[in-house]
Amino acid sequence: MSRQGRNAATTTTVGVVIVGIMLFPLYWMVNASLLKPSDLVSRSPVWFPLHGTLAGYRSALSAEGGHLMVSLVVSLGTVAVTLLIAAPAAYGLAKLRVPGRRALMFALLVAQMIPGIVMANSLYISANKLGMINSPFALILADSTLCVPFATLILQSFLKGVPDELAEAASLDGASRLRTFVSVILPVARNGVITAALFSFLFTWADFLFGVTLTTDDSRAPITVGLYRFIGANLVDWNGVMATGVIASVPAAVLLVAAQRYVAAGIGNAALKD
Repeated sequence: MSRQGRNAATTTTVGVVIVGIMLFPLYWMVNASLLKPSDLVSRSPVWFPLHGTLAGYRSALSAEGGHLMVSLVVSLGTVAVTLLIAAPAAYGLAKLRVPGRRALMFALLVAQMIPGIVMANSLYISANKLGMINSPFALILADSTLCVPFATLILQSFLKGVPDELAEAASLDGASRLRTFVSVILPVARNGVITAALFSFLFTWADFLFGVTLTTDDSRAPITVGLYRFIGANLVDWNGVMATGVIASVPAAVLLVAAQRYVAAGIGNAALKD
C-alpha cells in the first residue's frame, strides 16, 4: 500500500473511532430502552437487546405523549414568530442604510450573552402579571427572545449576498416592497431561512429553563420538563426513562437529517459572504 493510501486508511480509521465514541451514548440509550429491567441491573452489561421489550416505550408514550405535543406546538410557534420578526429585520440590516446599524448589531450580539436565568426571572414576573403562566404562548414568546437575535444575525449574513438587482428588477415590474421581499428575496435566501428555522426549532425543543419556570401545571409542561419529572418519579424504571429519552430525541433528529443539506449550504454561504 502506498504512503497516500496508508494516510487515507489511518484518517478513515481515526474518523470512524471518533464517530463511534460520539454515537456510543445514543446507542446505549436505545439499547437500554429495549432491555428488560432485569438485564439493566445485571452485573455484566447486555450489549444487544436480543430478548428486548417495548414496555418502556408504552410507559413513556402514555406518560409523555402530552408533553411531546406541547413541545411541538411551542417549537413550531417559536419558529413562526422568529421568522416573522427576524427575516424583515435581517433584510433591513443587510440592505437598507439603517441609522445605528452597528449599534443594533452589537445589541443583538449582547442579547446572546444574557444569562438565561436572568431572563427567566423577568419573564416569569411578566407572565404572572399577564395571567400567562402555563400558557404555550408564554413559552413561545420566551423562547423567541433567544431565537430572534440569533436568527437575525444568521439571516443578515446570508441576505447580504443577495444581488440588489433582483429587488430593482421586481420594483420595475411593479412589485411592492412586501411582495418583492416575500416572492423574490426569501426564495433566493431559502437556505438561510431554513437554517434559522432549524436552529430556532432545536433551541426551543431543548429548552428546559423557560419550560420549568413558566409552567406549574404538569400537563402544560414541554417534554424536557416532563422528562425531568418522569425521571424523578420513576428512578427504578430506567427502561421507561431511556425510552422517553429516545422518543424526545426523534423529532429533532429527523428534522436535522432532513434539513442538513440546506443547513450546510446556508452556513457555508453565510460564512463566505460575511
